[in-house]
Amino acid sequence: MIISDIKKKIVDFVRKVFNLPSDFDFEIEIPPEPKMGDLSISCFKIAKYLGRPSAGPGGVNKIAAQIKSYWSPELKQIAEKAENVGPYLNFFLNKQAWFKTVCREILKEKDKFGNVNFGKGRKVLIEYSAPNTNKPQHLGHLRNDFLGRALSNLFSAAGFKVTRINLINDRGIHICKSMLAYQKWGEEKTPETENTKGDHFVGKYYVLFEQKAKKNPGLLDKAQKLVEKWEEGDAQTIALWQKMNKWAIDGINQTYKKIGVDFDYTYYESDIYNSGKKIILKALKKGLCYKREDGAIEIDLAKDGLDKKVLLRANGTGVYITQDIGLAKLKHKQFKPNKSIYVVASEQDYYFRALFKILESFGFDWVRNCHHLSYGMVFLPEGKMKSREGKVIDADDIISEMEQLAKGEILKRTPNLSPIEISKRAEVIALAALKFFFLKFTPGQDVHFDPQASLSFEGDTGPYIQYTYARIQSIFKKSGLTGGLSDKVNYKVLGNEEEIKLLKLLFIYPDILRRSVNLEKNIYNPTYLCQYLLKIAQTFNEFYHRHPVLKAESDLKNARLVLISSVAEVIKKGLSLLGIDVLIEM
Repeated sequence: MIISDIKKKIVDFVRKVFNLPSDFDFEIEIPPEPKMGDLSISCFKIAKYLGRPSAGPGGVNKIAAQIKSYWSPELKQIAEKAENVGPYLNFFLNKQAWFKTVCREILKEKDKFGNVNFGKGRKVLIEYSAPNTNKPQHLGHLRNDFLGRALSNLFSAAGFKVTRINLINDRGIHICKSMLAYQKWGEEKTPETENTKGDHFVGKYYVLFEQKAKKNPGLLDKAQKLVEKWEEGDAQTIALWQKMNKWAIDGINQTYKKIGVDFDYTYYESDIYNSGKKIILKALKKGLCYKREDGAIEIDLAKDGLDKKVLLRANGTGVYITQDIGLAKLKHKQFKPNKSIYVVASEQDYYFRALFKILESFGFDWVRNCHHLSYGMVFLPEGKMKSREGKVIDADDIISEMEQLAKGEILKRTPNLSPIEISKRAEVIALAALKFFFLKFTPGQDVHFDPQASLSFEGDTGPYIQYTYARIQSIFKKSGLTGGLSDKVNYKVLGNEEEIKLLKLLFIYPDILRRSVNLEKNIYNPTYLCQYLLKIAQTFNEFYHRHPVLKAESDLKNARLVLISSVAEVIKKGLSLLGIDVLIEM
């Protein structure tokens, strides 16, 4: 028997009692108090389906009682009894069978444990990161990168075919600003001559342009002329663009490698910026948009609660939405996804409402499968980041700073480690702190980044969960079990309150995936997994504080080693889905 068998027996029993259809689904919950039972079924959804009131004599309380009255002998294999508590039916499971089923499945499946296949046969595109080649990525980009990568992992573990997409914004006025500044003040310097990472080198000239333009507004006209030269294919302009573009992209890729982010497919704005023109001109012929007196093509979205939106400039050149209209169609044609998710900050909420409405107006019915995953802004102590003013925390700089802080924490605990080992651990801990800090918040929330708090080995942090995993590994090291765990385990000896709390958490782990990614309800939220990992880490530490493992008598020691080994496997798997590595020692 496996975990899904336990759930299936309970679900099938309840469906049978009320003759519910096979696709009728409901959540099995954990009661708030252990004395109330091990698993619980809410009867509200059943009452609604049966057309019964939620209160009164024929309501949900009676449904729960009715289920109890149909108690089936076949359930005795897994459950000892059921109690009707108001509108809930609470099951008391056979603890020995439960511990055995859960722990055996986890230790057998290891890194595959918890994977489900409710997404089998469905394709998901996740477009995230989308850096500009005029500057390095900053702290806000990191939130995007971590969110996109974690969701990709979660969807994959849920059985979906996932394609991770990046759109590199490598053309336009912002790119030409850095190019113009380099033309004027670059003095033929290169990232190599300055010993500077390529994206930082290019970004310095973007900031320099903005500083100079405050005193000399005419520079903006010159940058616009450079855009026109680029679009005309001017050889000298293209050569400079290619050189600076390569510097920036090489630097951006170094950051991706550092943080463990990669992509299955990358589009470049320079290749597709005109891709929407034909679509717009075709829509113009159909009367779906109109040409203004000045020659610009525009669409009026007032009836949808939006404003007018320019689709093509009067001179025939595209705007940003021109490209996104074309790219949306290109992605659909190329991948035919069941869902296409754009991971983009909340600053662009209005933009995506307009984009999707335009695609709908143009007759692309597949736009219903497009979703903007809006995430909140990242704030520094002094307020919002502004790239053009240089008021940002660059991704590389914050990672370096976090590694230095992590080294300090490591040295407090293990001062005799070699410098190489300290650096290795510091990198893993620093990235765990950053990733977990951003992922523990619901995507829509704005966050105020606190480097020191995110690195704490205590509290709701990534390093705290890593430390819990390392603590379990330390117990095993002290146990002297070089040949692995024994197959002969007496699960009858387990059953105190903390052990059962751990068991329940292990049992519900596969359900966390269902909660984290749900196409039908447009729920894409790694926060559920973060909260779960914090809970299981806290519960383990409570258990370990109250109950000995290595000093317990033989049967109990072996059973507890199996239990905490299961906890370690789930922590490792859960962190890996968030893009976080574990450490054997901290």
